[in-house]
Amino acid sequence: MLLNQKMAPTMLASERNKQKLEMLISTFFDRLHGYHVQYNVVDRATLIDAQEHPERHKDLIVRVAGYSAFFNVLSRATQDDIIARTEQTL
Repeated sequence: MLLNQKMAPTMLASERNKQKLEMLISTFFDRLHGYHVQYNVVDRATLIDAQEHPERHKDLIVRVAGYSAFFNVLSRATQDDIIARTEQTL
């Protein structure tokens, strides 16, 4: 079982949220017998800005589907798919 997650950077701002994320990961692997988890820790606004102003985000790397890539070299359709992913909150 593969789990794709998109989280805003603010999700990791508090120690409590970090603990919640640890519990989520533990549950996924220990109880649900998950195999693979991949995260994008970036907010929607940054991704949209990277589409509109790629020169500002040359170092932005995202997880796609089993691989990482520079956001700006991905096709517009793939960028749109990553932007459309639900942002998780704890």
